[in-house]
Amino acid sequence: MGDDSTPLSPHLRVRQDRGHTVLEFHGEIDILAALDIIPVLDAATGRAAAQVVLDLRNIDFFDCSGLRLLYRARRRVLAQGGQLHLVCTHPLTLRILSVTGLDGVMPALSSMDEVLGQHETTSGSL
Repeated sequence: MGDDSTPLSPHLRVRQDRGHTVLEFHGEIDILAALDIIPVLDAATGRAAAQVVLDLRNIDFFDCSGLRLLYRARRRVLAQGGQLHLVCTHPLTLRILSVTGLDGVMPALSSMDEVLGQHETTSGSL
């Protein structure tokens, strides 16, 4: 388990958990936060066969800049043959994902255990 996390910006913490790189988003994810997040996101999603989890459970606000971050992460991970999972319980963020159709290509799960349990039983990519 990855208890040691690295706060690389006020909006993002990165940690390892059972072979996955977990990017925990915090606070308001807007255009200014995205500028801080992109370099870290790119480093975590640009490796071959990366196993990445985007954890949105600790966000307060999420706009189109946040959607672009999710899409960017998905595109980069899949291009390198990896897997990307999304954890989200925030009702407004889930609604944004649904309205934009992003939930169809990146379904949100409600916990890390749900993600890791799914990963252990399936071998496909999102």
